[in-house]
Amino acid sequence: MNQVTPNVLGIRPVESDRAFIDVTSQLRKLISSGRLKCGDRLPSERELSVLFNISRNTLREALRSLEIAGLIEMRKGVKGGAFIQQGNPSVIVNGFLDLYHVGAITPDQLTESRLWIDDLAIRVACLRATDEDLDALEANIVETVQAASNNDMDRWVRAVLEFHSLLGRTTHNPVLSIFMDSTVELMRQFVNAFGPVFVESVVASRRRVLKHLRARDAQGAAEEMSRHLKRVHRQHLAKLSPLRPFDGDTPKNDR
Repeated sequence: MNQVTPNVLGIRPVESDRAFIDVTSQLRKLISSGRLKCGDRLPSERELSVLFNISRNTLREALRSLEIAGLIEMRKGVKGGAFIQQGNPSVIVNGFLDLYHVGAITPDQLTESRLWIDDLAIRVACLRATDEDLDALEANIVETVQAASNNDMDRWVRAVLEFHSLLGRTTHNPVLSIFMDSTVELMRQFVNAFGPVFVESVVASRRRVLKHLRARDAQGAAEEMSRHLKRVHRQHLAKLSPLRPFDGDTPKNDR
């Protein structure tokens, strides 16, 4: 941990009518420039409030905003304070959830995005997935089977959605993994709101996807996942509105 000395940051006093914005802007710039690094502890509230020439309440509001954004972590205790952190991907996920809750993302759009993101993830996974990654997917399929055998719908939904998160991680690209996690959380919200639908074909489809992945057959894996997601849409998401056709790309054996 590196305790940052207040006078080396170059913090400037802020104008009272835009104090909150100026404080967060200056601290963001210090982080992006590398002058504040992951693990650094900011000066105390008293020191920062003097440097910014603002009240502690205004400073706390600014720090809280940065904490919500995932840029800092507030710790309590003698060795506590405000610490710079690497960033929290859940912030992006929560942003997508907010858009969904206010109706800015429709079920059709969610399904479209899943088709595109899963297709990309599968193709990258065929190039980058390790044996351990593929074993994790196989273990997830076993979990799905066990949940279905026990008629445990909550466990089944968790396992089915987790497969996509695991698939995102096999790409070893944090950006793609975050987007995958975001669509998974959106689907979880949709299922919670409208109720789960048991899709009997999911296990067989997942096994085919995994077989293609182990064979590094990107096209075969992508086509299988696409058929499965469209099937899910018809059985589940279509309760609200039908998915508009993708230029007639639905395979004949899945119509």
